[in-house]
Amino acid sequence: MKYALGQSVPRTEDPRLLRGEGRYVDDIHLPGETHAFVLRSPHAHARIKRLDTRAAGQMPGVVAVFTGADWAREDFGQHPPSYVRTRRDGSPLHIPPHPPLVATRAMFVGDYVALVVAETLDQARDAAERVEVDYETLPPVIDSATARGAPALWEGCADNECFFFTLGDKGAVDAAFARADHVTTLALTVNRITAATIEPRAVIGEYDRGGERYVLYAGTQRPHSLRRTLAGQVFKVPENRVRIVAPDVGGSFGMKGGHHPECHLAMWAARELGRPVRWVAERTEGMLSDYHDRDQVTEAELALDSAGKFLGLRVRNICNIGAYVDPGSMISPTGHLGGLAGLYTTPAIHVEVSAVFSNKAPIGPYRGSGRPEATYVLERLIDNAAREMGIDRAEIRARNLIPADAMPYKTGLTYTYDCGDFPANMKSVVAAGDYAGFEARRAEAAKHGRLRGIGIANFVEQTAQLDGETLGLQFDASGSVTVLAGSISHGQGHDTMYKIVISDRLGIDDGDIRVAYGDTDSLPFGGGTYASRTAILGGSAAAVASDHVIEKGMSIAAHLLEASETDIAFEDGDYRVAGTDRAVSIQEVARASYNPASLPPGAEIGLHDTTTYVAGVPTFPNGCHVCEVEIDPDTGKTEIIRYSVVDDVGTVINALTLDGQIHGGIGQAVGQAFTENIVYDDETGQMMTASFQDYGMPRADDMCSFDMQNNPVPTKTNPIGAKGAGEAGNVGGLGAIMNAVVDALSPLGIRHIDMPATPQRVWRAIRDAKAV
Repeated sequence: MKYALGQSVPRTEDPRLLRGEGRYVDDIHLPGETHAFVLRSPHAHARIKRLDTRAAGQMPGVVAVFTGADWAREDFGQHPPSYVRTRRDGSPLHIPPHPPLVATRAMFVGDYVALVVAETLDQARDAAERVEVDYETLPPVIDSATARGAPALWEGCADNECFFFTLGDKGAVDAAFARADHVTTLALTVNRITAATIEPRAVIGEYDRGGERYVLYAGTQRPHSLRRTLAGQVFKVPENRVRIVAPDVGGSFGMKGGHHPECHLAMWAARELGRPVRWVAERTEGMLSDYHDRDQVTEAELALDSAGKFLGLRVRNICNIGAYVDPGSMISPTGHLGGLAGLYTTPAIHVEVSAVFSNKAPIGPYRGSGRPEATYVLERLIDNAAREMGIDRAEIRARNLIPADAMPYKTGLTYTYDCGDFPANMKSVVAAGDYAGFEARRAEAAKHGRLRGIGIANFVEQTAQLDGETLGLQFDASGSVTVLAGSISHGQGHDTMYKIVISDRLGIDDGDIRVAYGDTDSLPFGGGTYASRTAILGGSAAAVASDHVIEKGMSIAAHLLEASETDIAFEDGDYRVAGTDRAVSIQEVARASYNPASLPPGAEIGLHDTTTYVAGVPTFPNGCHVCEVEIDPDTGKTEIIRYSVVDDVGTVINALTLDGQIHGGIGQAVGQAFTENIVYDDETGQMMTASFQDYGMPRADDMCSFDMQNNPVPTKTNPIGAKGAGEAGNVGGLGAIMNAVVDALSPLGIRHIDMPATPQRVWRAIRDAKAV
């Protein structure tokens, strides 16, 4: 079947996955492989006084036991952070050592203490129980707000502040507040959460002694990036001596960026043993050591004039990055602060970020990473300002939205929007959510003893600003096409997306297109899959490569049609001679390209192209959410009654998977808003939510049907006009949901409640408000 951009196309990869024919890391078995088990610290902060592995090494089936001392004897390095940041005095950020096995001190519950390798997993697990560790427990640092005054965790970092980052014009903001008629202040906490992917982290390390190459099979989003840092920074070998193979990936949401310590350990152990080493996380192990995200304490202020126009925004964040600085540790704290500008004309914005160490697991990216936090802070402030000033919450937003005719628009903080119709977004979704008729529904709910609330949130996200994407497009001698993509799929439906773009551009059936990805030996570079970027960069690379192939085929088509190349035009899969009915399909041209006798003089054999597309400038997906909830005051249980959303993702490639992406993002926002929360005990540093018995995942019955709309304003910054969609649902969801919850509670005088708004937390807020 031939496809065009914007169709609703069922995912072409789903049939094999639903038949159980996917190939994940745990489905791969290499000859002679061994099984690894990580012995983890039971303490949040402890000095390792003695570590004895002799008894463990004598257990049945044990091949080797590795420790931090073994790793320290190698001349290995560690992954660098992703951004350059500094401390308050201008000195470089503090980067503590982060070996994959600790030798002297454990820094969080779940830290890596020893690696036991055996013939079977059970043997490795049994042997790990025989490793003798003498710990001297130390006081843990857990609380974000007090971390800077707590005992130092790292030598050379007395205040536990990894870095301090500022953005914006402080002088302009101070002046705006000085002339303001009204200032709204709000203190809030953004809860720490984790990805909890269906497929846990898993790796298999292998060492090819003949080729002197490290090989890693891993569920990773960024195989080329992982290869680059493992080769250059960790093992210090040429990049061509490291190969990463990423098969099917069962979810990631940012967490499987690939830099976890088991990647190092499996490859190193395989080299030492001369046998493949397999490691697969168990669920609790993953909860302890997966990258978490968010964990932010915020103080925010919004300055307004008497008419409700935004004059200035001031934000101070404390971000708890955990025990170590990992490559993604700076993304949530500082990567997307421009989102604090939202879709509004606020002229002056200033933000300060203090990133603090603690005895928690390190943070990394999780769907949106920094974007949902920024939108949540801004949209909660706007709601409170509207109530304090007696202005309708939709109206105050309308007065401050950037008009479509102002594009391109330089915001008060970093971003410059190239296009969009933000007022149309909000007008459309407010009508869809029947905002105007809400008060009647609130009154009706009150008759039945229920509290009803409605929330609005406008959002923007920045994407496609980093790296580029490489794609290989090659016809074979039969006329079918193989697409080699630098990005990989961990659930997004890339197989379908690439087939749509190629089919639309080349006019060929999807059955003649095969998409392959996930092996760094296939392409020299790939940006990877993260931050809503693949449709933009990978899709654009596919479009450009298609155009290059079409152009290369022109001379062959002209030769076959015995016409001048200037008289040939390409349309809907065919090269045609202008003014005639003579034509030849691109697949016929491809077949001819492999027959030297069919080629014009000087033509190269084959029809193929490899393209790296770099956007150079970011895109800005945007939209508006309206959420309506109802609360039972006797139990504190909140129910989402209605949810409407409009998105501008630019050109829509696949309408069906677009809806799926938005659904999934909203679902994750529902989880963070109501049930998901990583909790550590302040005294011991023990994680209290290390299984699904305590970490509340959202369920289908926590949601309602979503009313979806699109308002596409294609961007001119890339060849296909796409802006991205993968994180949009999550970015707008938190603000809309929590604004609805607070609106339901506002008749009781409640002006804020932190996430997660669990029944207990909501019930206590209601009880406390009634007691006043």
